[in-house]
Amino acid sequence: MHTVLIVDDSDINLTLIKALVLKLGNCNPVLFDHPLKAVEWCQTHIPDLVIVDYMMPDMDGLEFIRTFRALDGRAEIPVLMVTANDQKDVRYEALSGGANDFLNKPIDRVEFTARVRNMLDLRTGQKFLADRAQHLAALVAEQTQEIRDREKELIFRISRAAEFRDPETGAHIQRMAH
Repeated sequence: MHTVLIVDDSDINLTLIKALVLKLGNCNPVLFDHPLKAVEWCQTHIPDLVIVDYMMPDMDGLEFIRTFRALDGRAEIPVLMVTANDQKDVRYEALSGGANDFLNKPIDRVEFTARVRNMLDLRTGQKFLADRAQHLAALVAEQTQEIRDREKELIFRISRAAEFRDPETGAHIQRMAH
Protein backbone atom coordinates (compact mmCIF):
# COMPACT_ATOMS: atom_id res chain seq x y z
CA MET A 1 0.00 0.00 0.00
CA HIS A 2 1.48 3.32 -1.11
CA THR A 3 1.08 6.41 1.04
CA VAL A 4 0.48 9.47 -1.14
CA LEU A 5 0.75 12.85 0.57
CA ILE A 6 -1.40 15.53 -1.08
CA VAL A 7 -0.87 19.16 -0.05
CA ASP A 8 -3.19 21.80 -1.53
CA ASP A 9 -5.03 24.73 0.04
CA SER A 10 -8.11 24.16 -2.15
CA ASP A 11 -10.68 21.62 -0.93
CA ILE A 12 -11.87 21.03 -4.50
CA ASN A 13 -8.34 20.18 -5.65
CA LEU A 14 -7.79 17.92 -2.64
CA THR A 15 -11.00 16.04 -3.44
CA LEU A 16 -10.15 15.74 -7.14
CA ILE A 17 -6.57 14.56 -6.59
CA LYS A 18 -7.68 12.16 -3.87
CA ALA A 19 -10.23 10.61 -6.25
CA LEU A 20 -7.59 10.23 -8.97
CA VAL A 21 -5.14 8.63 -6.54
CA LEU A 22 -7.78 6.22 -5.21
CA LYS A 23 -8.55 5.11 -8.79
CA LEU A 24 -4.96 3.90 -9.09
CA GLY A 25 -5.62 1.29 -6.41
CA ASN A 26 -3.27 0.21 -3.63
CA CYS A 27 -2.89 3.85 -2.52
CA ASN A 28 -3.66 5.58 0.76
CA PRO A 29 -4.01 9.34 0.20
CA VAL A 30 -3.16 11.62 3.13
CA LEU A 31 -4.58 15.11 2.68
CA PHE A 32 -3.46 18.45 4.09
CA ASP A 33 -4.91 21.85 3.28
CA HIS A 34 -2.05 23.66 4.97
CA PRO A 35 1.64 23.06 4.15
CA LEU A 36 2.90 23.63 7.71
CA LYS A 37 0.65 20.83 8.99
CA ALA A 38 1.93 18.61 6.20
CA VAL A 39 5.56 19.33 7.16
CA GLU A 40 4.73 18.46 10.76
CA TRP A 41 3.19 15.15 9.62
CA CYS A 42 6.25 14.42 7.46
CA GLN A 43 8.54 14.64 10.47
CA THR A 44 7.12 11.34 11.77
CA HIS A 45 5.82 9.72 8.55
CA ILE A 46 7.48 8.85 5.26
CA PRO A 47 5.17 9.02 2.23
CA ASP A 48 5.86 7.16 -1.01
CA LEU A 49 4.87 10.14 -3.13
CA VAL A 50 4.20 13.83 -2.49
CA ILE A 51 1.79 15.83 -4.62
CA VAL A 52 2.01 19.51 -3.76
CA ASP A 53 0.37 22.68 -5.07
CA TYR A 54 2.57 25.63 -5.99
CA MET A 55 0.52 28.56 -4.67
CA MET A 56 -0.44 28.19 -1.00
CA PRO A 57 -0.60 30.54 2.00
CA ASP A 58 2.29 30.81 4.50
CA MET A 59 4.51 28.46 2.50
CA ASP A 60 4.47 27.99 -1.26
CA GLY A 61 5.11 24.65 -2.92
CA LEU A 62 8.78 25.41 -3.60
CA GLU A 63 9.45 26.20 0.04
CA PHE A 64 7.51 23.10 1.08
CA ILE A 65 9.68 20.92 -1.17
CA ARG A 66 12.90 22.45 0.21
CA THR A 67 11.68 21.90 3.79
CA PHE A 68 10.54 18.36 2.98
CA ARG A 69 13.83 17.45 1.28
CA ALA A 70 15.76 18.75 4.32
CA LEU A 71 14.08 16.15 6.54
CA ASP A 72 16.10 13.00 7.18
CA GLY A 73 15.40 10.20 4.69
CA ARG A 74 13.20 12.29 2.39
CA ALA A 75 15.71 13.14 -0.36
CA GLU A 76 14.75 10.25 -2.66
CA ILE A 77 10.96 10.42 -2.34
CA PRO A 78 9.28 11.46 -5.61
CA VAL A 79 7.56 14.86 -5.58
CA LEU A 80 4.98 16.00 -8.13
CA MET A 81 4.15 19.71 -8.23
CA VAL A 82 0.76 20.81 -9.55
CA THR A 83 -0.12 24.42 -10.33
CA ALA A 84 -2.31 26.71 -12.41
CA ASN A 85 0.72 28.91 -13.05
CA ASP A 86 2.02 28.12 -16.53
CA GLN A 87 5.16 30.27 -16.47
CA LYS A 88 8.32 28.44 -17.50
CA ASP A 89 10.34 30.10 -14.71
CA VAL A 90 8.10 28.53 -12.06
CA ARG A 91 8.43 25.14 -13.73
CA TYR A 92 12.22 25.41 -13.92
CA GLU A 93 12.45 26.60 -10.33
CA ALA A 94 10.27 23.71 -9.15
CA LEU A 95 12.29 21.12 -11.03
CA SER A 96 15.63 22.53 -9.87
CA GLY A 97 14.27 22.96 -6.33
CA GLY A 98 13.59 19.27 -5.81
CA ALA A 99 10.38 18.43 -7.66
CA ASN A 100 10.69 15.31 -9.81
CA ASP A 101 7.83 16.20 -12.10
CA PHE A 102 5.41 19.01 -12.82
CA LEU A 103 1.76 19.18 -13.95
CA ASN A 104 -0.38 22.18 -14.90
CA LYS A 105 -3.96 22.68 -13.83
CA PRO A 106 -6.52 21.76 -14.90
CA ILE A 107 -5.22 18.26 -14.33
CA ASP A 108 -5.47 15.88 -17.25
CA ARG A 109 -6.62 12.55 -15.78
CA VAL A 110 -4.66 10.36 -18.21
CA GLU A 111 -1.40 12.31 -17.82
CA PHE A 112 -1.82 12.47 -14.04
CA THR A 113 -2.43 8.72 -13.81
CA ALA A 114 0.59 7.87 -15.95
CA ARG A 115 2.96 10.20 -14.11
CA VAL A 116 1.82 9.18 -10.63
CA ARG A 117 1.99 5.50 -11.53
CA ASN A 118 5.54 5.98 -12.87
CA MET A 119 6.60 7.81 -9.70
CA LEU A 120 5.10 5.10 -7.49
CA ASP A 121 6.91 2.44 -9.54
CA LEU A 122 10.12 4.39 -9.02
CA ARG A 123 9.51 4.46 -5.26
CA THR A 124 8.77 0.72 -5.23
CA GLY A 125 12.12 0.11 -6.93
CA GLN A 126 13.90 2.36 -4.43
CA LYS A 127 12.36 0.47 -1.51
CA PHE A 128 13.24 -2.88 -3.07
CA LEU A 129 16.88 -1.86 -3.50
CA ALA A 130 17.07 -0.52 0.05
CA ASP A 131 15.53 -3.71 1.44
CA ARG A 132 17.84 -5.81 -0.73
CA ALA A 133 20.89 -3.92 0.55
CA GLN A 134 19.79 -4.45 4.16
CA HIS A 135 19.13 -8.13 3.47
CA LEU A 136 22.58 -8.58 1.91
CA ALA A 137 24.26 -6.76 4.81
CA ALA A 138 22.51 -9.06 7.29
CA LEU A 139 23.50 -12.10 5.22
CA VAL A 140 27.15 -10.98 5.14
CA ALA A 141 27.13 -10.47 8.92
CA GLU A 142 25.62 -13.92 9.44
CA GLN A 143 28.13 -15.62 7.14
CA THR A 144 31.01 -13.77 8.78
CA GLN A 145 29.88 -14.98 12.20
CA GLU A 146 29.71 -18.56 10.88
CA ILE A 147 33.28 -18.27 9.59
CA ARG A 148 34.46 -16.94 12.96
CA ASP A 149 32.69 -19.78 14.76
CA ARG A 150 34.33 -22.33 12.44
CA GLU A 151 37.75 -20.76 13.04
CA LYS A 152 37.27 -20.98 16.81
CA GLU A 153 36.19 -24.61 16.47
CA LEU A 154 39.25 -25.33 14.32
CA ILE A 155 41.60 -23.79 16.89
CA PHE A 156 39.93 -25.78 19.66
CA ARG A 157 40.28 -29.05 17.71
CA ILE A 158 43.94 -28.37 16.89
CA SER A 159 44.66 -27.66 20.55
CA ARG A 160 42.87 -30.89 21.55
CA ALA A 161 44.92 -32.84 19.01
CA ALA A 162 48.14 -31.26 20.26
CA GLU A 163 47.09 -32.05 23.85
CA PHE A 164 47.07 -35.75 23.07
CA ARG A 165 50.75 -35.50 22.13
CA ASP A 166 51.76 -33.04 24.84
CA PRO A 167 49.31 -31.70 27.47
CA GLU A 168 51.36 -28.54 28.03
CA THR A 169 51.37 -27.65 24.30
CA GLY A 170 47.61 -28.24 24.05
CA ALA A 171 46.95 -26.01 27.08
CA HIS A 172 49.31 -23.37 25.63
CA ILE A 173 47.42 -23.35 22.28
CA GLN A 174 44.09 -22.98 24.12
CA ARG A 175 45.46 -20.07 26.17
CA MET A 176 46.72 -18.39 23.00
CA ALA A 177 43.34 -18.89 21.30
CA HIS A 178 41.58 -17.11 24.15
